[in-house]
Amino acid sequence: MSANDRAAVLQYGPNGFRVVNPGSHVLCAVTGEQIALEALRYWCIQRQEAYASAEIATRRLTGEA
Repeated sequence: MSANDRAAVLQYGPNGFRVVNPGSHVLCAVTGEQIALEALRYWCIQRQEAYASAEIATRRLTGEA
């Protein structure tokens, strides 16, 4: 499996993320949707999770998801 076909492992920080294991995407922690790394905009540093949209991130962080 090439890096283009697998999920990346990232370390999320306040201003960006660091690639721990290369891949083309990450999975949304709530929906399981694939998020291309270049499209990734929402994550939680404390939970080390990625989210597909601001709405999904808000739901997760307020306990609604």
